[in-house]
Amino acid sequence: MPALCRDCLTPFETGPAAASGLLRCPACRSPRVTAHPELFDLSIAHMDCDAFYASVEKRDNPALRDKPVIVGGGRRGVVTTACYIARIKGVRSAMPMFQATRLCPEAVIVKPRMQVYVEVSRQIRAMMEDMTPAIEPLSLDEAFLDLTGTTRLHGAPPAVMLARLLKQMETELGIGGSVGLSHNKFLAKLASDLDKPRGFSVIGETETEDFLAPRSVRLIWGVGQAAATALEAAGIRSFADLRRWDRKALSERFGAHGDRLWHLARGQDNRRVTRNASVKSISNETTFNEDTADADVLDGHIWRLAEKVSDRAKAKDLAGRVVVLKLKRHNHRLLTRRGTLRDASQMAEVIYRKARELYDQAGDAGPFRLLGVGISDLMPAARGDLSGDFLDPDAARRSAAEVARDRIRARFGQDAITKGRSLR
Repeated sequence: MPALCRDCLTPFETGPAAASGLLRCPACRSPRVTAHPELFDLSIAHMDCDAFYASVEKRDNPALRDKPVIVGGGRRGVVTTACYIARIKGVRSAMPMFQATRLCPEAVIVKPRMQVYVEVSRQIRAMMEDMTPAIEPLSLDEAFLDLTGTTRLHGAPPAVMLARLLKQMETELGIGGSVGLSHNKFLAKLASDLDKPRGFSVIGETETEDFLAPRSVRLIWGVGQAAATALEAAGIRSFADLRRWDRKALSERFGAHGDRLWHLARGQDNRRVTRNASVKSISNETTFNEDTADADVLDGHIWRLAEKVSDRAKAKDLAGRVVVLKLKRHNHRLLTRRGTLRDASQMAEVIYRKARELYDQAGDAGPFRLLGVGISDLMPAARGDLSGDFLDPDAARRSAAEVARDRIRARFGQDAITKGRSLR
């Protein structure tokens, strides 16, 4: 059976010991070995960094290494990422902070540093680019990769290249990741979650249906609580249950999703790894510790959120033509306002000015518990920020200043330079 050492990257053939889990690398004696009959035949992968934001924080502050770390904001905010120590206590992403701190009161709470995470993401992306041009990012810390045909280019099969990527991430960036390798995107994504952290899992083509049969249909992308309840009402809890349904019956029961379910029940997914998969919008929001109607405080948050949205847009080389402002009142009533720019933009100053204009036009003094800023109607950055604003002669100067600020931050860190309004 083909096998690969994930520490020294030695490929080798193994025998019955692979099934017992007692296998060690013949070259370095490491137990971190992946063995599978189709290991060197598969080329579709999903790479997911392990607790990405928390891992960056632990890397940059070694004192946090053995402590539970939660990246998030405020008592009434939500968890952005939790390290694996905190996850043992039940802390999960998107969990309200008050619940997370109740489950893990000893946790160290760290505010997100998006600019730092974006820069690390760029470094990881560069490593992927050295392997294949067929990369489909899903977020800052995960992506699909298609390594079909790269064996001839690199002189090593995809599995070896992926193990090399994980090792390079750890040694050069101090960031761990997990890989799922299979014959399509659905199974690669599923595989990457099987053995985190620092995992390398394989789902072969010949074993697909047997592998899926006993597992919960909740593993399917898009099957949340409501969809799972509807499936369970139809007696469908596992993939084996789903496979017993006729294709037409599934479509009649679940509409357009029925045909998708029929294919996924059999592990079939014909989607390609698409390098330029469309991103619909980029947004960021914050939940306040206490409801506020203070216009100066809200203005400071609008600026900080506009900066975060701008940073993410620049990282993705995108610009947006529509700015979105979201306000949630203390009674959870949600107000959403949209404004169209003359040109699509990725500049923080432009996004901020439009968002502030939308706030002024909202005509609601609050108090508010949540504020969000975003951009939509996205396009390549090269098509944005073209004409400038002839009614505002200082617009070009502000844009030049922002470009200079970005260069200073890239060299000296996110806090090297800041605007006074962000201190409100």
